[in-house]
Amino acid sequence: MTAPLTPPPPPHDHSAHQVWQASPPAGAPGAGAYEQDGPGMKTELREAAVITVAVALGGVLLGLLWWWLAPHVPLVGAEVDRSWVVYLKDTEGEQAAGVDGTFTLLALALGLVSAVAVFLWRRRGGVPLVVALGLGGLLGSVLAWRLGVWLGPESDVLAHAKAVGKGVTFSAPLKLGAKGALLAWPLAALLVHLGLMALFGPRDPEAP
Repeated sequence: MTAPLTPPPPPHDHSAHQVWQASPPAGAPGAGAYEQDGPGMKTELREAAVITVAVALGGVLLGLLWWWLAPHVPLVGAEVDRSWVVYLKDTEGEQAAGVDGTFTLLALALGLVSAVAVFLWRRRGGVPLVVALGLGGLLGSVLAWRLGVWLGPESDVLAHAKAVGKGVTFSAPLKLGAKGALLAWPLAALLVHLGLMALFGPRDPEAP
């Protein structure tokens, strides 16, 4: 006689068990590994603060270069009816425009350098980084402007004219006539950084 054939036991369904094991409980290591994209907001804000300070300190270099390279505006003092007057020695000169132009060109160059440096340091970009780059450029421009004025010739033109004497040529105070030049650095930095991100920045993974 042959033993009765018994059907094999039904296979266990491990799908629920596998699904349960695939999702670790909250608080376990790795539970939130994919919940955040990037290093986290706190880290980005800390890096943005570092970038703001570092870029703003570049204004010291801009101020020194502006003071050194900007053309001098020649003035002459004269005494008329026992009162002092100061006038331009060269009425058709373009030194005043050259002062603003020098500041603008230097600011554009530093905007390019700061944008490249920030991009090489943090290629992933991000809104806090971009805001820090623009804010740091603006603060650096203001710092450079005030530093150049402080290092430049004496701001009291009449006192300077009296000190050097009648008919003696002296340099006018270093001043920025076009205040819009203060925006050259942040705008250049933002545009260059945007271009670098578009050309060489990280790409989002394609959807399967």
